[in-house]
Amino acid sequence: MTPTNGRPAAAHTPAGAPTGTGPEGPAEADGTARASRPAASGDGDTVASVVRQWRAVHPELNTGPMEVIGRINRCAALLQQAEDAPLRRAGLSRPEFDLLGALRRTGHELTPGELARETFSSGAAVTKRLKQLTERGLIERRGDTRDRRVAHLRLTDAGRDLVDGILPEQLAYETAVLSVLGPGEQDDLAALLGDLLSRLEGRMGALRA
Repeated sequence: MTPTNGRPAAAHTPAGAPTGTGPEGPAEADGTARASRPAASGDGDTVASVVRQWRAVHPELNTGPMEVIGRINRCAALLQQAEDAPLRRAGLSRPEFDLLGALRRTGHELTPGELARETFSSGAAVTKRLKQLTERGLIERRGDTRDRRVAHLRLTDAGRDLVDGILPEQLAYETAVLSVLGPGEQDDLAALLGDLLSRLEGRMGALRA
């Protein structure tokens, strides 16, 4: 996906330029450009304060990457702190729901290793969560007829009912969380994050090497 509202691509923004989206955002949902917004937009968040401090200490450094990655990390932390109210009421953590959701949306049995890849989790973390979900009667395990070391996992009827019942509530909750952005802004953000994620997934292994 690519932004379709006529806004200049993010790659053309000068490094270190102020970023942020709000009532003075760069474009309307219908694609018409807005008037130029004040350069201070986004200067009130916590990352902007951190960046200003680093610029005072090391004015020669480009803090542009910090403005992007720092804000992504801060948003993720705030969203995690919100604790996903519908999930919490159901006695589930987000990682547990992700496991149940993976089994529901794929529609077939998965091994623990496949679940780890589907949910971007470590094998040890998945094993612990699967034990808890199995004890709650939400997941059932079937041994492989050819290899006893391999387990195949699927949702029980109770697990399927729980996922189907809670998903609309969770989506409504997430809609409320994102309501600070207009629909067009959400579309733009989703497109930019999708582009970033697909590119990072293709090269992070090389960066770690």
